[in-house]
Amino acid sequence: MLHDFRPIAVVPELTAATYVPRASTPLLDTLGRGIGDLAARLAGLPDDRRPEHTVFVIVTDGRENASLEFTRDTVMTMIRDAQDLNGWQFTFLSADLDAIREAAGLGIRPASSLHFAKTAQGTRTAYHVTSRHVSDLRSGKARDLSYSDDERKAQDDLRKRRKDEEK
Repeated sequence: MLHDFRPIAVVPELTAATYVPRASTPLLDTLGRGIGDLAARLAGLPDDRRPEHTVFVIVTDGRENASLEFTRDTVMTMIRDAQDLNGWQFTFLSADLDAIREAAGLGIRPASSLHFAKTAQGTRTAYHVTSRHVSDLRSGKARDLSYSDDERKAQDDLRKRRKDEEK
Protein backbone atom coordinates (compact mmCIF):
# COMPACT_ATOMS: atom_id res chain seq x y z
CA MET A 1 0.00 0.00 0.00
CA LEU A 2 1.56 3.25 -1.11
CA HIS A 3 -1.12 5.70 0.03
CA ASP A 4 -4.14 5.01 2.18
CA PHE A 5 -7.04 7.50 2.20
CA ARG A 6 -4.85 10.51 1.49
CA PRO A 7 -6.19 13.48 -0.45
CA ILE A 8 -5.03 13.16 -4.04
CA ALA A 9 -3.55 16.66 -3.87
CA VAL A 10 -0.91 15.49 -1.37
CA VAL A 11 -0.05 12.20 -3.06
CA PRO A 12 3.27 12.51 -4.87
CA GLU A 13 3.48 11.64 -8.54
CA LEU A 14 4.26 8.00 -9.25
CA THR A 15 7.77 7.54 -10.57
CA ALA A 16 10.04 4.60 -11.30
CA ALA A 17 11.49 5.15 -7.81
CA THR A 18 8.15 5.20 -5.96
CA TYR A 19 6.22 2.58 -7.91
CA VAL A 20 8.08 -0.63 -8.65
CA PRO A 21 6.34 -3.63 -10.25
CA ARG A 22 7.49 -6.84 -8.63
CA ALA A 23 7.08 -9.39 -11.46
CA SER A 24 4.00 -11.09 -10.09
CA THR A 25 0.36 -10.11 -9.99
CA PRO A 26 -1.66 -11.22 -6.94
CA LEU A 27 -4.68 -9.56 -8.51
CA LEU A 28 -7.35 -11.49 -6.60
CA ASP A 29 -5.66 -10.89 -3.24
CA THR A 30 -5.22 -7.20 -4.01
CA LEU A 31 -8.85 -6.80 -5.08
CA GLY A 32 -10.20 -8.81 -2.15
CA ARG A 33 -8.20 -6.86 0.41
CA GLY A 34 -8.89 -3.54 -1.30
CA ILE A 35 -12.64 -4.05 -1.51
CA GLY A 36 -12.80 -5.33 2.07
CA ASP A 37 -10.68 -2.51 3.46
CA LEU A 38 -12.62 0.18 1.59
CA ALA A 39 -15.99 -1.27 2.59
CA ALA A 40 -14.91 -1.35 6.25
CA ARG A 41 -13.56 2.21 6.06
CA LEU A 42 -16.78 3.51 4.47
CA ALA A 43 -18.98 1.62 6.94
CA GLY A 44 -17.11 3.32 9.77
CA LEU A 45 -17.91 6.81 8.50
CA PRO A 46 -20.95 8.72 9.73
CA ASP A 47 -23.69 8.88 7.08
CA ASP A 48 -23.06 12.56 6.38
CA ARG A 49 -19.38 11.87 5.59
CA ARG A 50 -19.93 8.83 3.37
CA PRO A 51 -19.32 9.62 -0.31
CA GLU A 52 -22.26 9.61 -2.69
CA HIS A 53 -20.22 7.70 -5.28
CA THR A 54 -17.61 5.04 -4.70
CA VAL A 55 -15.34 4.36 -7.64
CA PHE A 56 -12.88 1.47 -7.57
CA VAL A 57 -10.23 1.85 -10.28
CA ILE A 58 -8.11 -1.19 -11.06
CA VAL A 59 -4.91 -0.69 -13.04
CA THR A 60 -2.68 -3.65 -13.81
CA ASP A 61 0.03 -4.58 -16.27
CA GLY A 62 -0.72 -8.27 -16.05
CA ARG A 63 -3.20 -10.90 -15.09
CA GLU A 64 -3.62 -12.96 -11.97
CA ASN A 65 -0.70 -15.26 -11.23
CA ALA A 66 0.16 -15.12 -7.53
CA SER A 67 -2.86 -14.90 -5.18
CA LEU A 68 -2.98 -17.11 -2.11
CA GLU A 69 -5.78 -15.68 0.01
CA PHE A 70 -8.77 -14.92 -2.26
CA THR A 71 -10.43 -17.03 -4.94
CA ARG A 72 -11.97 -15.80 -8.17
CA ASP A 73 -15.46 -16.73 -6.94
CA THR A 74 -14.98 -14.82 -3.68
CA VAL A 75 -13.77 -11.68 -5.46
CA MET A 76 -16.54 -11.93 -8.06
CA THR A 77 -19.10 -12.06 -5.24
CA MET A 78 -17.46 -9.09 -3.51
CA ILE A 79 -17.56 -7.04 -6.73
CA ARG A 80 -21.16 -8.01 -7.49
CA ASP A 81 -22.26 -7.13 -3.95
CA ALA A 82 -20.39 -3.81 -3.99
CA GLN A 83 -22.03 -2.91 -7.32
CA ASP A 84 -25.53 -4.22 -6.65
CA LEU A 85 -25.93 -3.50 -2.94
CA ASN A 86 -23.79 -0.40 -2.52
CA GLY A 87 -23.80 1.18 -5.99
CA TRP A 88 -20.04 1.10 -6.40
CA GLN A 89 -18.57 1.63 -9.86
CA PHE A 90 -15.64 -0.50 -10.97
CA THR A 91 -13.35 0.30 -13.85
CA PHE A 92 -10.49 -1.84 -15.08
CA LEU A 93 -7.48 -0.55 -17.01
CA SER A 94 -4.74 -2.77 -18.38
CA ALA A 95 -2.11 -2.89 -21.07
CA ASP A 96 -2.64 -6.67 -21.16
CA LEU A 97 -5.61 -7.82 -23.23
CA ASP A 98 -5.87 -11.10 -21.30
CA ALA A 99 -6.32 -9.08 -18.11
CA ILE A 100 -9.24 -7.23 -19.72
CA ARG A 101 -10.87 -10.57 -20.49
CA GLU A 102 -10.20 -11.57 -16.89
CA ALA A 103 -11.99 -8.43 -15.65
CA ALA A 104 -15.16 -9.52 -17.41
CA GLY A 105 -14.78 -12.88 -15.68
CA LEU A 106 -14.79 -11.05 -12.34
CA GLY A 107 -18.08 -9.31 -13.08
CA ILE A 108 -16.68 -5.98 -14.21
CA ARG A 109 -18.73 -4.69 -17.13
CA PRO A 110 -16.79 -4.81 -20.42
CA ALA A 111 -17.89 -1.21 -21.11
CA SER A 112 -16.03 -0.20 -17.95
CA SER A 113 -12.74 -1.78 -19.00
CA LEU A 114 -10.08 -0.21 -21.18
CA HIS A 115 -7.16 -1.94 -22.90
CA PHE A 116 -4.56 0.80 -23.15
CA ALA A 117 -1.36 1.07 -25.13
CA LYS A 118 1.75 0.09 -23.18
CA THR A 119 3.36 3.50 -23.76
CA ALA A 120 3.65 6.70 -21.77
CA GLN A 121 1.05 8.36 -24.00
CA GLY A 122 -1.27 5.35 -23.79
CA THR A 123 -1.10 5.41 -20.00
CA ARG A 124 -1.59 9.19 -19.79
CA THR A 125 -4.55 9.01 -22.15
CA ALA A 126 -6.17 6.16 -20.20
CA TYR A 127 -5.76 8.04 -16.93
CA HIS A 128 -7.07 11.26 -18.48
CA VAL A 129 -10.26 9.71 -19.86
CA THR A 130 -10.82 7.77 -16.63
CA SER A 131 -10.46 10.98 -14.61
CA ARG A 132 -12.96 12.70 -16.89
CA HIS A 133 -15.42 9.82 -16.53
CA VAL A 134 -15.11 9.87 -12.73
CA SER A 135 -15.71 13.64 -12.74
CA ASP A 136 -18.75 13.18 -14.98
CA LEU A 137 -20.11 10.50 -12.65
CA ARG A 138 -19.58 12.62 -9.55
CA SER A 139 -21.17 15.70 -11.15
CA GLY A 140 -24.20 13.77 -12.41
CA LYS A 141 -23.30 14.08 -16.12
CA ALA A 142 -22.89 10.29 -16.35
CA ARG A 143 -24.63 7.35 -14.70
CA ASP A 144 -21.71 4.96 -14.93
CA LEU A 145 -18.10 4.59 -16.03
CA SER A 146 -18.17 3.48 -19.65
CA TYR A 147 -15.51 4.05 -22.27
CA SER A 148 -16.62 5.16 -25.72
CA ASP A 149 -15.73 3.55 -29.04
CA ASP A 150 -13.65 6.65 -29.84
CA GLU A 151 -11.65 6.25 -26.61
CA ARG A 152 -11.02 2.60 -27.43
CA LYS A 153 -10.02 3.47 -31.01
CA ALA A 154 -7.54 6.07 -29.72
CA GLN A 155 -5.83 3.33 -27.70
CA ASP A 156 -5.89 0.97 -30.71
CA ASP A 157 -4.20 3.70 -32.77
CA LEU A 158 -1.51 4.20 -30.10
CA ARG A 159 -0.83 0.44 -29.99
CA LYS A 160 -0.58 0.33 -33.80
CA ARG A 161 1.79 3.31 -33.79
CA ARG A 162 4.00 1.57 -31.23
CA LYS A 163 4.14 -1.61 -33.33
CA ASP A 164 5.03 0.42 -36.41
CA GLU A 165 7.83 2.17 -34.52
CA GLU A 166 9.23 -1.17 -33.31
CA LYS A 167 9.60 -2.43 -36.90
